[in-house]
Amino acid sequence: MMRFHSLRSRCVRPAAALPAALLALGLSLSPAAALSELPQEDVPAQPPVTSVPLPPPIANPSNPTAAPQQAPAGEDGKTAPAGETPPAAAQPEEGEQPAAATETPEVLYDLSQLPEPVRALRDKLVAIAKAGDIEALRPLIATGDEGTMLSLGDSTEDPITFLKGLSGDGEGYEILAILEEVLEAGYVHLEPGAEGEMYVWPYFFAVPIESLKGSQLVELFRLVTAGDYEDMKNYGAYIFYRVGITPAGKWAFFVAGD
Repeated sequence: MMRFHSLRSRCVRPAAALPAALLALGLSLSPAAALSELPQEDVPAQPPVTSVPLPPPIANPSNPTAAPQQAPAGEDGKTAPAGETPPAAAQPEEGEQPAAATETPEVLYDLSQLPEPVRALRDKLVAIAKAGDIEALRPLIATGDEGTMLSLGDSTEDPITFLKGLSGDGEGYEILAILEEVLEAGYVHLEPGAEGEMYVWPYFFAVPIESLKGSQLVELFRLVTAGDYEDMKNYGAYIFYRVGITPAGKWAFFVAGD
């Protein structure tokens, strides 16, 4: 304690020496004025600032009372932001036709609606199948690049030998029975008037397989089993045997598979 007291006593000047020093500097010993007593300049008070919202823009200068027009809605039904123009709907290019919705073709049973060449070939095929004479199909099977398609793959095998090989009995009777049943079913007329115009049996080939009802399923089960039907539903289409005949009476195909 004594040490700190002696240190502080050496740092404080005697009070008697202060007046002479202050007088030498020309300063008064009068008490200092408080800050609140210092003279203040008269500054006029500023009025408070009040924010006033701007009026909305006039939509129609010639008629200020008219309601502002709302921006037109875009394709998605949403209103475009102010000052922006919604994108216009896509338009087909010049010469381009709008895409048409795919429609299920009409299922037909009336053979009298068939062109004569088509009906004549269909009747011949049914008669041969009923007779059990597979060799009689030979003159009706066209050959070459535009020939009758009997397989989805390439085959150079004799067509009658090939058909016998498809038949479970090895002689062609089973495949003839299938040919008859296919041609006894309803049919569809595909792409009328177009290059690929075709009459196709059975109509299941061109109808959504999952849309078949009641009597149509009975017709289908004359050709396939219930297990085959389930496989077709999983695949999404009829994939058993079908026959195609052109309007000119040409046997276009007799194939199965996908």
